[in-house]
Amino acid sequence: MKSDLSLKPFHLLLFLFLATPGLVAAQHKPIKFAATDVKADMVYAYETLQKAHFNLFAYVSKRDYDAAYNDLLNSIRKDSLSMLETTMLMQRLLAIGNVGHCEVDFPAGSYIAYATQGGTVFPLELAFEDGKAFVRKSYVPDFSIKAGDQLLQLNGKPIKKIQAAIHPYLSAERPYFKDAKLEFWSFPRYYWAVFGQQEKFKVKVKQASGKRSTHTLDAMTVMGYEASRGGEILKSERTFKCKEDVAYLHPGPFSSPEPDGEAQFKAFVDSAFADINTRQARYLILDLRNNAGGHNTFSDYLIAYFADKPFRWFSDFTVKTSEVLKKQTRKEYPDAIPDEYTRQILENPDGTTFAYAQTMQQPMPEDRRFKGKVYVLVNRQSYSMAAVSGALIQDYGFGEIVGEETGDTPTLYAAQFSFQLPRTSVELKVPKGYIVRPNGDEKLAGLIPDHLVRDHLLDEEDEVLRYTLENLIQPQRQSSAQK
Repeated sequence: MKSDLSLKPFHLLLFLFLATPGLVAAQHKPIKFAATDVKADMVYAYETLQKAHFNLFAYVSKRDYDAAYNDLLNSIRKDSLSMLETTMLMQRLLAIGNVGHCEVDFPAGSYIAYATQGGTVFPLELAFEDGKAFVRKSYVPDFSIKAGDQLLQLNGKPIKKIQAAIHPYLSAERPYFKDAKLEFWSFPRYYWAVFGQQEKFKVKVKQASGKRSTHTLDAMTVMGYEASRGGEILKSERTFKCKEDVAYLHPGPFSSPEPDGEAQFKAFVDSAFADINTRQARYLILDLRNNAGGHNTFSDYLIAYFADKPFRWFSDFTVKTSEVLKKQTRKEYPDAIPDEYTRQILENPDGTTFAYAQTMQQPMPEDRRFKGKVYVLVNRQSYSMAAVSGALIQDYGFGEIVGEETGDTPTLYAAQFSFQLPRTSVELKVPKGYIVRPNGDEKLAGLIPDHLVRDHLLDEEDEVLRYTLENLIQPQRQSSAQK
């Protein structure tokens, strides 16, 4: 069984879309939905969420959810709504419950259509640290605002009020996680989605020296913004390198869109560890930062190379089945039921739960196993199975965690599946399962590293990797040399 614990990156085909504006404009003609259809879909969505979500009211009472849902319904006063307006309404509906895996993605189609029409966005990329907003990348032509400057106000509003206006569209258990998701999707994109197009932005910033200044910034085109930012914050490439006695492995996400993606991943891991053992490396740095997560079949295979005992990525995994889940499951497997997990989803009565008892994963044979010291790097952009895998490694004592608390939590409502609303076709993503980390801890917190190191996203310096090399590995080398 593959359990999908991942945050899907923004459309990687974005640049292709933006490179063919004529084609995209033809494919993204303005769509309008009658208000009656939007309301009908919202009613259907809320009823279905209560049946399909493992625990829709885990963090918000049904009374409060009902009140927020009715407020959303009553807020629809226009005769018709655009796709963007409809998507944002559904985002708010799902985000009420504060569950990270119950969500509607950023309205990519509307954003792409807006881009092809010459749309513009805010010219500063932001990072959120210690409750403050900092400029991560500045696209202001005169360099009056630089990376590392703190953004205090935007168009006369304190930045905290701007965040408070955007947070209701982001599904996440905690404000810390909402800010991480806002970094992930990007502030300029979400500011446009919530506040609309603006040609000028009045900002107040504070430099590192403490000096404050006010600037009026011109908007930049979406085309220019997307071309300048250099891709998404999540990293998909696989990297392996070995220097002296230290091996560095960045496995990329634990998923792949390719038909043979799992086989490719395993071949990469096999090759990396064969090289590690040939070189007799003593230290392994496993980098799970900026990782979207994915499937346990990927992560289990990787971890087996340095595990010294049987392991499993959860202590308890319970699944709720429902009519809509069964429908999606039958669509995915029209010919035959592939495993016991799928059979239980299809055969258990709607609304009931069952515990999934996955067998323990065995370590690799001893002659292939890495027996040195393992350090795992994480940050607030380590999502889903990346955070869960880090917790597994920590709980079983397979390695030490270095970095900052993850936004996502290793005990979580997940095992996400999706379905479309019947009238507007907006896609809803819903968690069908509840997963408890291996040590049984159910408190609502991210993965807390053994060595806390802030991973600043404001500069090109890699504080976490440097700390691991200089403060953890180098002292051990020196101690060994003195013996």
